[in-house]
Amino acid sequence: MRKELDQLNKIFDSRIRIGIMSALIVNEEVNFNELKALLDATDGNLASHLKTLEEHEFIRVEKGFIGRKTNTIYSITAEGEKAFRSHINALEKIIKNLQ
Repeated sequence: MRKELDQLNKIFDSRIRIGIMSALIVNEEVNFNELKALLDATDGNLASHLKTLEEHEFIRVEKGFIGRKTNTIYSITAEGEKAFRSHINALEKIIKNLQ
């Protein structure tokens, strides 16, 4: 079990970050407002977690406009998908070992 614990990624310790990555792993892209509603997060809280994931190059950010409104779209990077899948696999192994 120690091996699996070492495979957990501290970046994914937050429920918001797990939610963001989960949404992005099953959707090609998701915009800020969709993530905000899905995760029931405030603008500032969500933005902070998105910035952390972006800094670690786990997500890609595209800023644009729809009419006069800004529209920020997020997608998962190959590195982000690999790291998140590894984290989830480690969690699954830990759970199996506890049963």
